[in-house]
Amino acid sequence: MSSYLIAPSILSADFARLGEDVEKVLADGADVVHFDVMDNHYVPNLTFGPMVCKSLRDYGIKAPIDVHLMVKPVDRIIPDFAQAGASIITFHPEATEHLDRSLQLIKDNGCQAGLVFNPATPLHYLDHVMDKLDVILLMSVNPGFGGQSFIPSTLDKLKLVRQRIDESGRDIRLEVDGGVKAENIAAIAEAGADMFVAGSAIFSQPDYKVSIDQMRAELAKV
Repeated sequence: MSSYLIAPSILSADFARLGEDVEKVLADGADVVHFDVMDNHYVPNLTFGPMVCKSLRDYGIKAPIDVHLMVKPVDRIIPDFAQAGASIITFHPEATEHLDRSLQLIKDNGCQAGLVFNPATPLHYLDHVMDKLDVILLMSVNPGFGGQSFIPSTLDKLKLVRQRIDESGRDIRLEVDGGVKAENIAAIAEAGADMFVAGSAIFSQPDYKVSIDQMRAELAKV
């Protein structure tokens, strides 16, 4: 999979004008809408639920919506997000008792499924579920807050996951979330990522298109 996807995180968007803001960032070159769903339980913050996802769909947003569940437990809310219009649903292995079942639940509800790994979460959770994965998301910050700095050791972890994906022969996206910006996106791509979540690096800038174009220019060098 050679195409790179840029997925702005709406955690950094303007909530008072969310539909317009998401529409604008997509018009300015973004590919995917990234939802950081936090429950003030698994992570120390509270963000938004399925109603916001449905509202964006009702507003007319057609782009893929990538829902990252930082919630525990996950099974109860998976069908709600699927019905609200999610395209991809990812969750943390620590947030479920039955990894295979939760992945299958996402598939049964018609969405692509993925696992998310915190900086210190070991990769052995991948051992028996590669056949159920469409996405693997590596957190390059500890989850719970926007605006954090990229953790450099994530690059080594990305290389290990890229190797696993290549050896599996499967069509699995390798996504990164946390501290991604134009200055480091090329190095992240070189380590094996092909989907990039960026929040403040896009939404906090005066011109979304300039920010996204800078990222694309850096990716073109890889």
